[in-house]
Amino acid sequence: MNKTVPMWINGNAVESCSTRHGDIYNPASGEVIRTVAFANEADVDRAVVAAATAFPAWRETSSLNRARILNRFRDLLQKNHESLARLISEEHGKTVSDAMGSIQRGIEVVEFAVGAPHLLKGAFSENVAHDIDCHSVLQPLGVCAGATPFNFPAMVPLWMFPMALACGNTFVLKPSEKVPSASMRMAELLKEAGLPDGVLNIVHGDGETVDALISHPAVAAMSFVGSTAVARHIYETAARHGKRVQALGGAKNHAVVAPDADIEAAADALMSAAFGSAGQRCMAISAVVAVGGAGDAISAALTRKARQLASADMGPIISAAQRERVRTAIAEGVSQGASLMLDGREQAAPNAGNGFFLGPTIFDNVTAEMSIYQREIFGPVLVVLRVASIDDAIALVNRNPYGNGVAIFTKSGGAARRFENEIEVGMVGVNVAIPIPMAFYSFGGWKSSLFGDLSMHGMEGVYFYTRRKTITSRWG
Repeated sequence: MNKTVPMWINGNAVESCSTRHGDIYNPASGEVIRTVAFANEADVDRAVVAAATAFPAWRETSSLNRARILNRFRDLLQKNHESLARLISEEHGKTVSDAMGSIQRGIEVVEFAVGAPHLLKGAFSENVAHDIDCHSVLQPLGVCAGATPFNFPAMVPLWMFPMALACGNTFVLKPSEKVPSASMRMAELLKEAGLPDGVLNIVHGDGETVDALISHPAVAAMSFVGSTAVARHIYETAARHGKRVQALGGAKNHAVVAPDADIEAAADALMSAAFGSAGQRCMAISAVVAVGGAGDAISAALTRKARQLASADMGPIISAAQRERVRTAIAEGVSQGASLMLDGREQAAPNAGNGFFLGPTIFDNVTAEMSIYQREIFGPVLVVLRVASIDDAIALVNRNPYGNGVAIFTKSGGAARRFENEIEVGMVGVNVAIPIPMAFYSFGGWKSSLFGDLSMHGMEGVYFYTRRKTITSRWG
């Protein structure tokens, strides 16, 4: 019988009261390896009450001591780096090296959060008027919550709870029900690092669990990463309940290839950007915009290089249902007249068995009206569109409803500078295919890729998890 993943409440692994359960698969084999209980309203209340009870003492813990706990947590993450990556690989399917890279990006956010004593400094102005001083302080919100996606089981949670904890909040995390075990392991490491019981709590489940969190009166703020439809729902629902919200949605990330670009270098960069982790990344490049004479060269280079990729190197799709959605999207692209240069439906990993594998797929001569361009496929599918000029490329990207990430490949500093200024996207790369910022900058897109006013980590993360209080005083 498969093990059931427990919840984490008040510093201990506990069983759920719920009768609803879900299966956890190893996508590389198609086998059910664990089950997970979907927390009900009573479970969520237990977790929130534990967090609310722990909040006063944690708020009064000095920022220096909070930072010391997070620093010990950072050391434990490094010590357990590979074993945590193997746990992620088992439930997600991504390669161990890919998982290790994503954990490292999460560790960098912990390292940034360790700077809390400096990050939380307020401002002071002396004698702004006769015998009057003015100063401001950043104070925690209380109980914060977060719901994270399947594609980064450690990195995205590490964008949230270390920042919230560093700022003096307590936290309730709802990881993806498809990949819950990495979060549980991190909770154990935090306890080992000295985190008091109740400061971090974990519940598992689906939309019903999330709705219970965002409607709970003791939850002050909600963070989310996932699809645009769910992000919009969480933003609207949580805001209606008077909560602060940052909800990161979907993406259709473009790479513009200018006529003067180094075609081979661009194609090499786009292999990982489009097909790494089987395209299941919110920052994956899924649309190449070839400008002028670059079209034939970049299409040929992409197809040639993608033929050399093995689906085992990319990892499997997260589930059989998602693999079928990707296959359906490919069929729609063919029926709508796009040129199918490479068909991933015909490729599978050697000895894949019942694993959920697909090979890389490339379409050329795609138009903006086709569904394979308009939809976020979230799989190893790359489409090539052709435009006459940089002006047309900028206009095409800016018309897209998403605004998460974009890249341009060019040797022209002037073209790159103009692109940076005019493109309506939150994260921009110049000869960098996946422009994920370092932890001391903030991660977040524009338009339908972000609902809320503040992005993840960096100083925007600090401001999201705090509220400013300004004090004006007179001492005669």
